Amino acid sequence: MSSPAGKAAEDRAAEDRAVPFDSPEQEAYLNLWRTYDRLKALEESLFADYGLTAQQYNALRLLRAQRPDSLPTLAIGARLISRAPDITRLVNKLAERGLVERKRDLANRRIVNVTITRAGLDLLDTIAAPLAECHQRQLGHLTAEQLRRLIELLKLARQPHEADRSRVGR
Repeated sequence: MSSPAGKAAEDRAAEDRAVPFDSPEQEAYLNLWRTYDRLKALEESLFADYGLTAQQYNALRLLRAQRPDSLPTLAIGARLISRAPDITRLVNKLAERGLVERKRDLANRRIVNVTITRAGLDLLDTIAAPLAECHQRQLGHLTAEQLRRLIELLKLARQPHEADRSRVGR
């Protein structure tokens, strides 16, 4: 007799086998989606402990890499790993916490430049070790060769769509 968790896993596996996919592309996509959902849950839990979203963390990481220079808000939005529909709100929330500073461009007042603060840098330092542990929980069961192959395949799958990123959602 199997455990309740084992039985649930067996039921899900049977269900997955029972539902045919329309194409190999659909099966691959749905597997990517399911994998993303499982891995994202671990990361969201970690970031929630620090009062951040993954998008906010990513913006802080980009700003740290740009230091001591700033980045315009539109450049931050363009460089984020996933699309942020309201970059202004994202930056506002970080500024309210003192993690970033905003300054209007003197030559063009429509441009807002953003710089990470000492508090933002300190938060990134605080998150570094727990985030490394999270990544280990997410993918540490794969070998170095499997990770290399996975990275190559994901880049290959994404490549034709990178140039069209600005059109997503339009």
